[in-house]
Amino acid sequence: MEPALKTMIDNMPEKTGKSLDEWKKILKEKSFAKHSEGVKYLKTEHGVTHGFANTIVTLSKEENSSSDDLVETQYRGKENLFPIYQSLLEYVDTLGKDITITPKKGSVSIIRKKQFMLIKPATKTRIDLGFKLKDKPTTERLENSGPFGTMCTHRVKISEKSEIDKELKEWISEAYDKSV
Repeated sequence: MEPALKTMIDNMPEKTGKSLDEWKKILKEKSFAKHSEGVKYLKTEHGVTHGFANTIVTLSKEENSSSDDLVETQYRGKENLFPIYQSLLEYVDTLGKDITITPKKGSVSIIRKKQFMLIKPATKTRIDLGFKLKDKPTTERLENSGPFGTMCTHRVKISEKSEIDKELKEWISEAYDKSV
């Protein structure tokens, strides 16, 4: 566990009035469908600051489903895309030992010190990759972020493993290098 996260969890009872386990029990009883609903509830009903509310909801969801379950659910009905996802992770693994892979409900965040890439099975035939490549011009292939909004600056659509080519790997590597 990262030292900052551990400190936040240790300070939680003093700063929020309850321990992480107590908050998890409260959220389990409410079982919010969306992350943002849980955060809003903790902020409005319990006066928890945004940072603590976000952390509590995130850690509660992580406990309720394993990373493998989250990824499996993302690719259910899209199994043809899973080999592309695996190939992307294989390449990401070559970049360094300081990478954290964090599956979420609808995507997988690839994080160094900051998130530098997002992998999302967008349709039954396509994965969208989101990148943080500030000040990089868009091209026909390296589009603006589209549905990723401010989480990413650019998007690349992939439908086949062969599209994980030298150009794409360079963008992934560049995003990794800029995420320090």
